[in-house]
Amino acid sequence: MARLHLVRHGETTSNVMKILDTALPGASLTDFGARQGVRFGLDNPDGRGAVLAHSVANRARQTADMIASAWDGDTVAVDGVHEIQVGDFEGRSDREAHEVFHDVVTQWHNGDIDARLPGGESLEMLRDRYLPTVDDLTERFIVGEDRDVYLVSHGAAIRLIAAHLSQIDPQFAMENYLPNTGSVDLEYRDGLWVVQRWGSADLPTPGAVVDPMG
Repeated sequence: MARLHLVRHGETTSNVMKILDTALPGASLTDFGARQGVRFGLDNPDGRGAVLAHSVANRARQTADMIASAWDGDTVAVDGVHEIQVGDFEGRSDREAHEVFHDVVTQWHNGDIDARLPGGESLEMLRDRYLPTVDDLTERFIVGEDRDVYLVSHGAAIRLIAAHLSQIDPQFAMENYLPNTGSVDLEYRDGLWVVQRWGSADLPTPGAVVDPMG
């Protein structure tokens, strides 16, 4: 059964400095982040032959390139799957900025899809640009060719989108961050998404699922 693997990019300079970095093209990988990409490829040899896509952010492209080097494969850039934009809080690393961002993320996971930071995006805006790309990759490769898709994307966006697709417990999604090159693996069963792995976390009891094409 073909799967969608939503993979967080490797470590960046902004990650190390705890900077809110969402605007494109964004920070590049550290040397360690590049090694994380290679290690992901080596640790997931079954990915050879899969579709390896990435957001247009520098860190996602570079991570995909590192994975591809281990798989001896190609990558493809796709639009719409970059990180949710923090607007006026871009480039900040202070405690207040992180606390406000966390509060907004909490609102999103609790169902307030219109909440947003000043000058930034709402959850509804993220879904409007991200989900059509997932739908396209699903129809073309997962359904059309029975091939796995690895999509290198971004931590907050991955958790929000994966929670929406699978209808997993929102509290679980909010609390279980993805480390750099951690992934959420989703299996497409009869038009529905089921979580198979969420980083290294133990999955909650499965709940209802929804049609991602709806």
